[in-house]
Amino acid sequence: MEHNVSEVSSQGPTLEAIPALVEEQLRVFFDGQESVVAEIGAPVEDAVSYLRKFVLGGGKRIRPLYGWAGFIGAGGLDHSQENPDAVLRAVSSLEFIQACALIHDDIIDASDTRRGNPTVHRAVEATHRNEGYRGDAASFGEHSAILIGDLALVWAEDMWRYSGLTNDALDRAAKPWVGMRTEVIGGQLLDIMLEAKGSESVELADKVNRYKTAAYTIERPLHLGAAIAGAPDATIVAFRGYGRDIGIAYQLRDDILGVFGEPEVTGKPAGDDIREGKRTVLFATALANLDASDPAAAQRLRDGIGVAASPEELSELAGLIQESGAVEAVEARIDRLTESGLQHLSDAGIDDAVAQFMRDLAIKATARRM
Repeated sequence: MEHNVSEVSSQGPTLEAIPALVEEQLRVFFDGQESVVAEIGAPVEDAVSYLRKFVLGGGKRIRPLYGWAGFIGAGGLDHSQENPDAVLRAVSSLEFIQACALIHDDIIDASDTRRGNPTVHRAVEATHRNEGYRGDAASFGEHSAILIGDLALVWAEDMWRYSGLTNDALDRAAKPWVGMRTEVIGGQLLDIMLEAKGSESVELADKVNRYKTAAYTIERPLHLGAAIAGAPDATIVAFRGYGRDIGIAYQLRDDILGVFGEPEVTGKPAGDDIREGKRTVLFATALANLDASDPAAAQRLRDGIGVAASPEELSELAGLIQESGAVEAVEARIDRLTESGLQHLSDAGIDDAVAQFMRDLAIKATARRM
């Protein structure tokens, strides 16, 4: 991308530099916790090492990037009294919420890999087994990972609250901060409830997409950055509209990859969403289409979701989804959401360079090439 903050203001880092700067902020935060954790005990230091490796070991830093874009897009560098370093620390805290969500999600889904590496609970399980600890290795891995994820959520609050933002900025951003945390956990709860009930509702699957992913990935980070900057309501409304639509499109793309994506791209086994029984918009659309065109195929898909495990079974069910026309329908919706999201951005009235950067992010997010 060619646009940078220097085109918007003489202050602050380039937008392209934000992911690396977020990485450094996180590293500094971890370093600052070392003495506190050491006081508790060496076993806790060992547990925290898994969180450190997970948080610093990968990720696109898309949430802090959108938080920073919301801040500068709302004129924060030019018109607010906030220290840019404090803003960067504050939005970097979103990576801990992401870590909590992913660590817990991997336990719920019984996933073995994340970003091509063992999930946290599997890594702890392997250590238990290799070191000859007492008790059940799998249970130990899960129990430890639950607490490690909880710690990430606690540290998100600590990093946010003590980032150096003014009290006025914290007050302005309090509503989206509180809302975001409830939304992401509520979205996860909705997700597992739909799986347990065997839901086939496109509407409820859409709500999972919004609250489990879209809200805390794009919509709320933009809202937070804009609120920190003291943006007018019209700008916040436009940012949230962009974030909602692009965030849902992003998750719909992820749903397609969850069935048809290559493991080297997704970092997970092929057909993982079918194996896990995910009640996605793609799945609900496929069922609705097959009910109308091929009820026997619809029943095979119903019977296989969350049950099929072999590559042959997963491939057969993926083929049914492909033949149903659901992929084309979801692709068309991704296109519509991307178009509407970009229209919201056009209505935001923000600097052209920042707007173009956010357009580029939207195209990359929905194409899943980030």
